[in-house]
Amino acid sequence: MSNTRAITVTVNGRVHQRSVEPRLLLHDFLRQDLGLTGTHAGCEHGVCGACTILLDGHSARACLTLAVQADGTSVETVESLGGPEALSPLQEAFREFHALQCGFCTPGMLMTCVDLLRKYPLATDDEIREGLSGNLCRCTGYQHIVEAVRAVVARHEEIRR
Repeated sequence: MSNTRAITVTVNGRVHQRSVEPRLLLHDFLRQDLGLTGTHAGCEHGVCGACTILLDGHSARACLTLAVQADGTSVETVESLGGPEALSPLQEAFREFHALQCGFCTPGMLMTCVDLLRKYPLATDDEIREGLSGNLCRCTGYQHIVEAVRAVVARHEEIRR
């Protein structure tokens, strides 16, 4: 008897059907099974936010979510935002305001920012900082990230749903 479960999950707009072990983490499914290596594993305890993805439009930690829990859902990873040839407005603002250094936390920061920008007006720097409080960065000190998000808000740039 097989110890796998069939799942169907839409990732970045593309439907994937796979058989997975019940204990497989969504993070590992994205990276190993689908080859989407933008989602990083930092602490593997849900504390750092490096693995943040959007699950049915809400930020979630891929290191705490089992792949079987994603069955029937829609997942967005950092790869959904854009690439070097066509950056999203948020990615462009991160580049423009030097909102990254080593880049390890950046995918999780970007996905958290997408979630925040879609849901909240983010009228003040304090609101941006509070929204980002679940993501850790050891390099930037957050100021440049806040400036990048503020620029996107000020430009009234639409963040794709």
